[in-house]
Amino acid sequence: MNLIELIKENARKNKQRILLPESYEERTLKAADFVLGDGTADVILIGSKDEIGAHAKKLGLRNIDKATLVDPEHYEKLEAYANMMVELRKSKGLTKDEALKLLRNPLYFATVMIKYGDADGEVAGADNATGDVLRPAFQYVKTLPGISVVSGAFLMFLKDKQYGDNGLMVFADCAVHPNPTDKELAEIAVATAKTTRAIAKIEPRLAMLSFSTKGSACHELVDKVVSATKIAKEMNPSLNIDGELQADAAIVESVGLKKAPGSPIAGKANVLIFPNLECGNIAYKLVQRLGHAEAIGPVLQGMAAPINDLSRGCSVNDIVDLIAITANQAIDTK
Repeated sequence: MNLIELIKENARKNKQRILLPESYEERTLKAADFVLGDGTADVILIGSKDEIGAHAKKLGLRNIDKATLVDPEHYEKLEAYANMMVELRKSKGLTKDEALKLLRNPLYFATVMIKYGDADGEVAGADNATGDVLRPAFQYVKTLPGISVVSGAFLMFLKDKQYGDNGLMVFADCAVHPNPTDKELAEIAVATAKTTRAIAKIEPRLAMLSFSTKGSACHELVDKVVSATKIAKEMNPSLNIDGELQADAAIVESVGLKKAPGSPIAGKANVLIFPNLECGNIAYKLVQRLGHAEAIGPVLQGMAAPINDLSRGCSVNDIVDLIAITANQAIDTK
């Protein structure tokens, strides 16, 4: 059984309530229909029941009637949601009328529903830009205790099985935060370790990457990685982490032994933490294209509840897989 099937099997055993706010979007409805038939999650669709039903009928879908359909215009908790929004954003001067207006937007309604405890996670982005998906999440769901930054991890399935754990590695941050401080980089490392256990199902061995290995170069960019490694260890003393390491020292045993003798990570890393988004994004795309690796993600991490963003070019299968991943994140959060 491959990793995605293991993730789906775990989701079936521990069903979570996953919101799909883009409920009129064709790929999303097809994915919802599959997930409901497969039993991967309890799906919540947001919108007019008649309109969702009409779309489902047109597409020949058979399982949508198993979903929970929530129409924001006629929802019994609308007032309670609006009151909670006003309380959470009172420092920003949000009014009740403004809150009720925002709740007409399914992306806002979904995040508030999660915050209220009526859902466990959200998958969106097939029909909306990343900023539109994340903005309400930042405002209402916010980040985990001790974490101030959201980041994006990719599961990388490599053809060459000698790297990582039988070819599986986790890369971060490759999607969200352009230039983290040392503290933010440490938070990204801690969050990625959590993702690695919850989603990749492997014990993380984290390498904090740089263009230097153990003082081979002197620069403020190296200092940031050294400091981030120290802070991450202080945040979670049980982390199996080391840095600063060059990429080859992190993943090639012979190089690691030569450049960083005695390191518990050098040559054995299965998680690579990049010093900034530029490095991470370039690296995962090069490995994906030139190394013919399969890249699954980004899996957003650091949020108090799992909210994941799709590419607008995603496939139905991408949505199905991300629903299962989001369910596993929700299980781990609980």
